[in-house]
Amino acid sequence: MLPQILWNSWRIHDFLTELLKRHGGTGEFMGPWFTKMNYMITSDPINVHHIMSKSFDNYVKGPEFREIFQEAFGDGIFTVDSDTWKYNRSLLHSLFKQRSFQMFLEKTIQNKVETKLLPILDNNNHVMVVDLQDVFCRFTFDNICSIVMGHDPNCLSIDFPQVACEKAFNEAEESIFYRHIVPKCVWKLQKWLQIGQEKKMVEACETFDQFLFACQVDLLTSLMREQVHDDDKFLRDVAFNLFVAGRDTIASALTWFFWLVATNPLVEAKILEEMKDNNLVGNNNKKGVLCMEEMENLVYLHGAICEALRLFPPIPIERKQAIKADILPSGHRIDPNTVILFSLYAMGRSEEIWGKDCLEFKPERWISERGSIVYVPSYKFISFNAGPRTCLGKDLSFIQMKMVATSILLNYRVQLVEGHVANPSLSIVLLMKHGLKVRIRKREI
Repeated sequence: MLPQILWNSWRIHDFLTELLKRHGGTGEFMGPWFTKMNYMITSDPINVHHIMSKSFDNYVKGPEFREIFQEAFGDGIFTVDSDTWKYNRSLLHSLFKQRSFQMFLEKTIQNKVETKLLPILDNNNHVMVVDLQDVFCRFTFDNICSIVMGHDPNCLSIDFPQVACEKAFNEAEESIFYRHIVPKCVWKLQKWLQIGQEKKMVEACETFDQFLFACQVDLLTSLMREQVHDDDKFLRDVAFNLFVAGRDTIASALTWFFWLVATNPLVEAKILEEMKDNNLVGNNNKKGVLCMEEMENLVYLHGAICEALRLFPPIPIERKQAIKADILPSGHRIDPNTVILFSLYAMGRSEEIWGKDCLEFKPERWISERGSIVYVPSYKFISFNAGPRTCLGKDLSFIQMKMVATSILLNYRVQLVEGHVANPSLSIVLLMKHGLKVRIRKREI
């Protein structure tokens, strides 16, 4: 099967979706004996619920996961297990639940939208092609820098400057994805020889570390420092994990959301109609940023964002490793140390979960007859993970996405450049390979 994986690597997520459909949602991947690439792959929500919740203690990130990720992610919340994970999670949970932090986050995002995002889109109105994905990556990078380190690198500027650290993040994530699709012996050899993707990985991590330690310490890192008694490595690892969570996943979600809205004008019209019905459209609102209270009743917008996350989950593959032998609800036997991959991308395209229209962009599927949001269990809609590892920043992510989405849609029409092809990139985060090339038009409402 390895040759098939390599042959289809350019469309790996669609290939896995097709493969899992043929095998009833779960199957074994057996690589050549010398590669040690043997996985159980699933998109079955009952298996996911079993692994992520019911038998949570038996399925961990594991040593192989840490070997692949640790060079960049360190001992952050995404890579560790047991007590270390619990400590990381409790520390971040105590921060995220503070009203003062939520207000700080909202103010930071509002300020960035008003002073940088909207003026830059104004500057490019009718003039030239804009890569909206690049805009979102720069926007979220500046935000997470301001929040985590109290430093705004101003990536999102009129001249679109090259920022080494922002580029380094992309390089590190592509290198980690590369480690998943080639035999361990191959990337280990490249690492030893310092060539190819492994050389890029080392350089990317060095660039990030230099950037981090050159910044001044802010309120967030001061809080962390009090907890761990001046442990610089801990701060570095927390920062990197927060960067990935706060920059790439939100940039990915916004990119695919605007591509879907641009290719579905009826959905765009309904989002605008909803804002109009809530008295959010008018001269007093345009050019501004909606606050949390104003966005509470935007049910259709929430459904549209959920649809984008369903079809294009920012983290398309999740990985676990079994400690003890087990039998999945699907009947598949799991031996100790078996690596299990969940294809979140395939789950979003499963007829068994979402029905015959699963490939359609249909925000209505998230809205009940009473007009409220339909609850979908996290083991079916797993974009924010599931079980005890459910994303701590889920609500904060929705706030940021809605602020950006409403601000842009109220003020502009986003038109795709003719002939632009939207293909997923080969990375651990589901960005677009060639960006999102659009033209910005002033909206007249």
